[in-house]
Amino acid sequence: MLEIDKQSAMAVVVSAPGKVLMTGGYLILERPNAGLVLSTASRFYAIVKPLYEDIKPVSWAWAWSDVRVTSPQLSRETTYKLSLKNSTLQSISSRDSSNPFVEQAVQYAVAAAHTICIDKSKKDVLQKLLLQGLDITIIGCNDFYSYRNHIEVHGLPLTPEALSSLPPFSSITFNTEGSNGEIVGDTCKPEVAKTGLGSSAAMTTAVVAGVLHYLGVVNLPLSAKSQNEEKTVSSDLDLVHVVAQSAHCVAQGKVGSGFDVSAAVYGSQRYVRFSPGVFSSAQVAVKGKPLQEVITDILKAKWDHEKIQFSLPPLMTLLLGEPGTGGSSTPSMVGAVKRWQISDPDKSQETWRKLADANSMLEMQLKSLIKFAEEQWETYKFVVESCSRCTYEKWMEQAGDPSQLAVTKSLLGARDAILQIRFHMQQMGKAAGVPIEPKSQTQLLDATMNMEGVLLAGVPGAGGFDAIFTVTLGESGGNVTKAWSSLGVLTLLVREDARGVSLESGDPRQEISSAISSIHI
Repeated sequence: MLEIDKQSAMAVVVSAPGKVLMTGGYLILERPNAGLVLSTASRFYAIVKPLYEDIKPVSWAWAWSDVRVTSPQLSRETTYKLSLKNSTLQSISSRDSSNPFVEQAVQYAVAAAHTICIDKSKKDVLQKLLLQGLDITIIGCNDFYSYRNHIEVHGLPLTPEALSSLPPFSSITFNTEGSNGEIVGDTCKPEVAKTGLGSSAAMTTAVVAGVLHYLGVVNLPLSAKSQNEEKTVSSDLDLVHVVAQSAHCVAQGKVGSGFDVSAAVYGSQRYVRFSPGVFSSAQVAVKGKPLQEVITDILKAKWDHEKIQFSLPPLMTLLLGEPGTGGSSTPSMVGAVKRWQISDPDKSQETWRKLADANSMLEMQLKSLIKFAEEQWETYKFVVESCSRCTYEKWMEQAGDPSQLAVTKSLLGARDAILQIRFHMQQMGKAAGVPIEPKSQTQLLDATMNMEGVLLAGVPGAGGFDAIFTVTLGESGGNVTKAWSSLGVLTLLVREDARGVSLESGDPRQEISSAISSIHI
């Protein structure tokens, strides 16, 4: 047997966050419109380790290696053959168990590794690692999936406490349950209801980053990193971003705006999309262009996206609520809006301009509040905490001096901006014939905006019947959660976490042996 160093045999655990697009719905599809996207504490994990402890001397002549992908939450395991020449995968399992996002993530990451490792010593190390095979396990936090039906069937209250009582990384292979709790239907085919946090983008990013780090191509930041560490890996994060964007676009069959992948890589930010032309090579890959050539072209392309670090001001909390009215198809809604733009260009351009102005106004007010917090902390803290205990009509009464008044005006300015955003989103939906903010959501959001300590409330991303979001001041989130529960809205456990993709110090499942005890690393 050939000797393999200890590092090559170690498991690598990488995580990437989900996202909430607070502003920029629809507009973010076109440059130079910006969107504010918040990354969350809800993360997808990729655990990458060698499939075999040793490799045989004759394996150097092999043309293929082995890859195994395990999704314990879906009770799925898929095996592949990886072409060492072309970096492509061929499934040797049932196609029903495959995942195109994971497949493209592995293929593009391995192809990128081959492209970057040009000297002989690096190529030899890469070849050795690939000959050991890749064993990849993917798991996602419960927040990516809807457990509302499960909670209701078991007679539990619609509260975060009910959600937190579920084991972390719970199975999502349940089907519709009858009134007696028994499974009905085909138990081999899982029904997965999602909450709109961008599971495919987070999963793709985690797998790409995990494979690249495992193969020694990038050095990812630890989950608790310093500013100096962050600077040293900026180019590595850029590589992860390019590869993950490419894999994600190919897997979903279209070139999207990419804000979800960018948030998964870099964390909370102000985002402007890249020019779709950077994917000209990837778009012809399906027509027979070798993957190695595709990834070489993509790595050389000029990526012109813009990302500026951004997160919520201090003492503010992001909450997401699941109304239980069913989900919406984002692609079909986007398609309807595009058709409206073509049929009525003058009206649509006017609506988009007003919506862009309202988005900019909200961004400006939030930045102003961040600046107040940095320069006048005590004043900022006093105003936010005072306003958290009353409805917006009484906020002006909390200001006792000019500096406090300035903070209060920025809070009210942010509130006015989100109301303008909602209005123009409603107008767009009516004109395009799609429920961007349905009446049921409007009633819920209006009620939420009138609660004590609520700054913002809206439908994230493309809108529809998915989750709603709100931003609360101080400690007022608990009151919102109780009020939502009385209105039939389940408050999710999602919170903002500005971190992007990170290297974890250990397996996140070690503390929850009962959750997915059948999986062993």
